[in-house]
Amino acid sequence: MSYKKLGVNTGHRKAMLRNLVTSLFRDERINTTEARAKEVKSIAEKMLTTAKQGDLAARRQALAYIYEEDVVKKLFDTIAPKYADRPGGYTRIVKVGYRRGDAAEMVILELV
Repeated sequence: MSYKKLGVNTGHRKAMLRNLVTSLFRDERINTTEARAKEVKSIAEKMLTTAKQGDLAARRQALAYIYEEDVVKKLFDTIAPKYADRPGGYTRIVKVGYRRGDAAEMVILELV
C-alpha cells in the first residue's frame, strides 16, 4: 500500500488517521489539509465498503480501527445502509482555501 508520511512518525501518523476517520464518521464532514484528506479518504472508503457487509467480522474489523463504539454503531446502522446500492465514491473533497499560518491548502472532506 502506498501512503504519504505526512511529516510525522509512524505511531503519530496512524493515530492521527484513526482520529480523522473516527471524526469523519461521527460528524460526517471534517476540515483538514488536502494531504491528510486524501489519505483519510482511501481509509474511509475501505471502512465503508467493509461496513456494507454488515456481518460480525466486519463490525469487529471496524472496532479494531475506529476509536469509539458509538461511531461504529452509527457507521453500521445509519451510514452504510444509505450507500447500499452505491458501488463506491462515498466521500467528496471540497477545497476551501489556504491556512493563514503556513499556507497549507485546506479542504472539507465530507460523506456524499
